[in-house]
Amino acid sequence: MTQDAAQAGTSFGDSTLQAYLEDLAAKVPAPGGGAVAALHAAQGAALVAMVARYTTRAKDADNRPVVDRIIAAADTARERALALADADAAAFTAVGAAYKLAKESEADKASRAEAITAALLEAARVPAAVVAAADEVVSLAAELLPIGNPNVVTDIGAAADAARAAVASSQLNIAINVASLDGVAGAEFAPVLKQIEEVIARADALHNDVVAAITG
Repeated sequence: MTQDAAQAGTSFGDSTLQAYLEDLAAKVPAPGGGAVAALHAAQGAALVAMVARYTTRAKDADNRPVVDRIIAAADTARERALALADADAAAFTAVGAAYKLAKESEADKASRAEAITAALLEAARVPAAVVAAADEVVSLAAELLPIGNPNVVTDIGAAADAARAAVASSQLNIAINVASLDGVAGAEFAPVLKQIEEVIARADALHNDVVAAITG
């Protein structure tokens, strides 16, 4: 997604991989780590859906209702995470715009402070939503592992690793925004920060389970 495209409202989903990486490497404020985190979650969800679709063989008939549910949930999680990449870019832009507001008069200063707080809250809420999406990816991957097609079992581990990267990066983005908020506003994110630790532990455990399944 080039900067001109971003300004025109083009989604990450409409961008080529090359254009996205060029923007990521450029000296521009967005996309950045927040978008990367959301796209990690989207890739994790896509991997879960792929493994599930490979688990629709005749021999998988008994598990088909579960597999179909996982496919639907993973597809939904992928679309949600992709939308969060766009939301993160918008939220980051809004923070920058808020800091640029006039601060000449006392009224200006009050209005600017209110706008900054609102923008920082939204900038922290987006990665918090990424954490929720990644949490679901790990849950779906763990549910799929015992019944998934063993020929693509490594992709379940890769999904867990992508989700782990999503929450670890989101932790950083939440923390930097919360650091600029007062304690009352920042308290909203305490449960999410705890959730991140739990998701990372579950993702690591799932990775190890996949290694064990491969090595016997």
